[in-house]
Amino acid sequence: MTILALLLTALLFGGMALYSFGFAAFVLRALPEETARTLIRRAFPHFYLFVLGTSGLAAVCAAFADLLSMAILAVIALTTLYARQSLMPTINAATDAGHSKRFKLLHLGSVMITLAHIAGAAWALIRLGVIL
Repeated sequence: MTILALLLTALLFGGMALYSFGFAAFVLRALPEETARTLIRRAFPHFYLFVLGTSGLAAVCAAFADLLSMAILAVIALTTLYARQSLMPTINAATDAGHSKRFKLLHLGSVMITLAHIAGAAWALIRLGVIL
């Protein structure tokens, strides 16, 4: 189970880093602004499902190896559920209503959550790697 927890956490870390620093950044630079925003908006629910599912499975597997890693991964899953079900619709509503200040503040919160998730996954990955 430790190896599976390690692999799932590595997938989580890599997937979040690639989406955040690769895909989203590339799309925003490569496509016209309106097209890029539409694509990112459509991709985010799938990204959050990936993070939720992967972190949840990794947490279950990590429970057999390291309780702190399990807790970190469970917090990632729970806060992703909040981000997907509450924060993302609020951000979209602010965008649709043309409330740019509110959008910027909410978007900053979303970015901070994602960076915390990446850092948490890295921490769990290191802990699980040391156990092996």
